[in-house]
Amino acid sequence: MAMAMSDSGATRLRRQLESGGFEARLYVKQLSQQSDGDRDLQEHRQRIQALAEETAQNLKRNVYQNYRQFIETAREISYLESEMYQLSHLLTEQKSSLESIPLTLLPAAAAAGAAAASGGEEGGGGAGSRDHLRGQAGFFPTPGGASRDSSGPGEEGKQRTLTTLLEKVEGCRHLLETPGQYLVYNGDLVEYEADHMAQLQRVHGFLMNDCLLVATWLPQRRGMYRYNALYPLDGLAVVNVKDNPPMKDMFKLLMFPESRIFQAENAKIKREWLEVLEETKRALSEKRRREQEEAAAPRGPPQVTSKASNPFEDEEDDEPAIPEVEEEKVDLSMEWIQELPEDLDVCIAQRDFEGAVDLLDKLNHYLEDKPSPPPVKELRAKVDERVRQLTEVLVFELSPDRSLRGGPKATRRAVSQLIRLGQCTKACELFLRNRAAAVHTAIRQLRIEGATLLYIHKLCHVFFTSLLETAREFETDFAGTDSGCYSAFVVWARSAMGMFVDAFSKQVFDSKESLSTAAECVKVAKEHCQQLGDIGLDLTFIIHALLVKDIQGALHSYKEIIIEATKHRNSEEMWRRMNLMTPEALGKLKEEMKSCGVRNFEQYTGDDCWVNLSYTVVAFTKQTMGFLEEALKLYFPELHMVLLESLVEIILVAVQHVDYSLRCEQDPEKKAFIRQNASFLYETVLPVVEKRFEEGVGKPAKQLQDLRNASRLIRVNPESTTSVV
Repeated sequence: MAMAMSDSGATRLRRQLESGGFEARLYVKQLSQQSDGDRDLQEHRQRIQALAEETAQNLKRNVYQNYRQFIETAREISYLESEMYQLSHLLTEQKSSLESIPLTLLPAAAAAGAAAASGGEEGGGGAGSRDHLRGQAGFFPTPGGASRDSSGPGEEGKQRTLTTLLEKVEGCRHLLETPGQYLVYNGDLVEYEADHMAQLQRVHGFLMNDCLLVATWLPQRRGMYRYNALYPLDGLAVVNVKDNPPMKDMFKLLMFPESRIFQAENAKIKREWLEVLEETKRALSEKRRREQEEAAAPRGPPQVTSKASNPFEDEEDDEPAIPEVEEEKVDLSMEWIQELPEDLDVCIAQRDFEGAVDLLDKLNHYLEDKPSPPPVKELRAKVDERVRQLTEVLVFELSPDRSLRGGPKATRRAVSQLIRLGQCTKACELFLRNRAAAVHTAIRQLRIEGATLLYIHKLCHVFFTSLLETAREFETDFAGTDSGCYSAFVVWARSAMGMFVDAFSKQVFDSKESLSTAAECVKVAKEHCQQLGDIGLDLTFIIHALLVKDIQGALHSYKEIIIEATKHRNSEEMWRRMNLMTPEALGKLKEEMKSCGVRNFEQYTGDDCWVNLSYTVVAFTKQTMGFLEEALKLYFPELHMVLLESLVEIILVAVQHVDYSLRCEQDPEKKAFIRQNASFLYETVLPVVEKRFEEGVGKPAKQLQDLRNASRLIRVNPESTTSVV
């Protein structure tokens, strides 16, 4: 019961969609108003989807049936047109003969009357009328633009005629290598565009007994032509084009999947082209049929001529006769082999690539261990042409000009069929080129809006997700193929990473973002890159190598900023204690110093909100530790010396300033305060920097140890102007 209701609902829905006054917008509006909720809409969507799939299957089935019927109909139409032309020609000749009879009888009657009146003269009107009638029975002269080889020469004469004509055509010498080929008909034609019927070029057609050669004129060389195309007759359909003035005397040649329209000089030449094409095709088809029957028919053992039957044979020649080995025949009379070229054309037209490759595999399996007589070679030539067409279609499916939507899985169908056709290298190249275009398009479509870090998150997600999907699809498609394809994928991945780094650096480093922002962005990129390790692909070293120059520039730039800021504060240093005014401000400073790694900062705080340190030393500590933390986020082995040298330069600025102040200051109280700041710098800040660097890098820094050991405080004479050596 439910199934009956479902069928009736589907029928009603189909009728509603097929109605002439159907409006999609009004239908959707009414459906939304009548539905009870999301579930109802989902069910209706599934019904429409099922109906669409059913319609697509019916359309595909009808296309296949109509295509086969179209080919058969075109053949029948061409046969009927040929017979109609012949019938029309016969009727025209009969009409001319009937019209000429009264004209010939009038002089004969007059002559007979005159002879009767003269009493016995013999009239010559009968003979004259016969001569006149014989003179009226003329024939159509062959125009200079077309000629037909109807004299019936032998094979040598036919080959000589073909050779003479084709010597005038450049680029077709290979045609002379085909045995048994001869010229049937040739003539001048004008080619027109199929869509707009615009004149394209003047051509000359050479019809051989098995193919049609089309050559173009060479205007600068009179009487010479250039090879344009060659069409086998068994894959050619001829269709008459009705006259539509000023377009007349035309016929169309159908060679799947293309067609060409030609115009003859006049109606007679057009009729001759149509007739001779059909006659030659029929003769070729009959010849092929006989060859296949002969190849399929069993043959008896070869007869060996008895030595005694030859009385002239030398009696002393006792060598045994070697029997002639008969060439093995291959049965090509099966229906699926006969229809294979047409079936391949249908599969290509319907984009049934799997079906086409299945047919090719079936043929190759059948002919695998069999010899290659001429019929097999001819079949192979036809199939190779279809393989070329199939390959071109598959290559176009993978070209970047096609839609890039659907992700890497959308290319699996074309790639798998190219691999089955033995085009593994080409499939790999086209797949990677398609994915490169898709990644490039996805990066370009990202909008640069909002904060830089937000854009980098989107960029990394788009790029590394595409790279991960491409790698998984590549592993699925090319599993079991040549390992060289995997090398090509690694090269492609490096190239794609270069594309990513270009977009990354342009947004992060070229825009002069802060070091903290750059460090966060690089950290995000590294984290996404490490996800590729799940499939065994490690590209971290590549991203390091591509970013090292930009990161070096960022570290150098930020180092110069810190040094300039420290020097500016040193120039205004008064060596006074800090007064933070409020306990909240003092608590905030303690938290900041704790986050920098200074755990004993409490001993440098005084009563109320005072800090027994200079503002310059405190600011230097926070800025140096902040630089170190951000630089460690950017760290990788290639940056070790760059980071270490930058830290040493920054610390030296503060150390040299304290050293100079101790040597120049004369006030004992200020000198004691400077010593307290120097003690904080040497005994607290430098060990914290050294420890944090070792934790972040994984090994100690000898340069920092040497710097701290060389900056020891030395007790001096308070009356002396020198305090530090």
